[in-house]
Amino acid sequence: MLHVDQILAVTSAAAPATLAAGGEAAPPPFTVARVLTETRLESWLTLGLVLAAGLYLYGVHRLRLRGDRWPVLRTVAFLGPGLGGIAAVTVSGLGAYDTALLSVHMVQHMVLSMIAPIFLALGAPVTLALRTLPVRPRKRLLAVVHSRVARVYTFPLVAFAIFVANPFVLYFTNLYGFTLRHEWAHELVHAHFIMTGCVFFWPLLGLDPLPGRWPYPARALLMLLSVPFHTVLGLTIMQSTTLLGGDWYPSLNLAWSDPRNDQVVAGGVLWAGGEFVSVTMLAVLVVQWIKQSEREARRLDRELDRQEARQRAAEANAGAGTGPTGGM
Repeated sequence: MLHVDQILAVTSAAAPATLAAGGEAAPPPFTVARVLTETRLESWLTLGLVLAAGLYLYGVHRLRLRGDRWPVLRTVAFLGPGLGGIAAVTVSGLGAYDTALLSVHMVQHMVLSMIAPIFLALGAPVTLALRTLPVRPRKRLLAVVHSRVARVYTFPLVAFAIFVANPFVLYFTNLYGFTLRHEWAHELVHAHFIMTGCVFFWPLLGLDPLPGRWPYPARALLMLLSVPFHTVLGLTIMQSTTLLGGDWYPSLNLAWSDPRNDQVVAGGVLWAGGEFVSVTMLAVLVVQWIKQSEREARRLDRELDRQEARQRAAEANAGAGTGPTGGM
């Protein structure tokens, strides 16, 4: 079903009689004001976001009660751009237009699959859970994290293939049109975007103890290889003469939107947004790589200092033991 019931309240009783698919009144023109004011808090995703935020904050609270510290930046990343980013494109007024404008859907696509998962990973929720859970649940979580299924799906090449192939399968088959006509399928796509992004980005960022983690040069190379795919996908959508979703968008009869022009905008969002996020992520990996090299250099320096100290102590002991003998 088209997500227009939540925004019809802003239209007057004398609104135009233009009908959208399914016989529903067409949504009013898309504006920034409606994005900021029209929210949808009745979805299952809202409950999930609140629950995730509550569990994360409870974990941080548990650490503080026992005197342990948890980096503030991790909490900010997880709750702000992470969960907050998901909420911004799903439960806000933006989400009310996600089946009316392809460009809005593409913004959702970018945030749910590329932006929010990065910050969720930087929040290190698995590490937080392992530090706060009791022994038995902690062992179960570790068993899940290191299970065969987790090893397969988080293996960088497998995650990369899923991440790259999913958009092509969704947009260039009848699947996308099906999700537009069935709200449950559309919501499932949202969850799928989030899961796909997490599977791809979490092993790359490397904060949580996930199996099959690659060294930083290989991670950076994998991230670099993802850039052309977003370019190809975005340009293909922009230049396509076939509308994604079939006749869905024309059937909405939106006097204030041209489906073909909107599809060009949607392809541009995917192209530019994908390149920006990929390059930014590449920079993050390079910074992490440099910091790891610095930590490794300091560790080696400390080890060399300890070896030198032990050698000097051994030489001093040897000298002290042979001194009296040499004087006799």
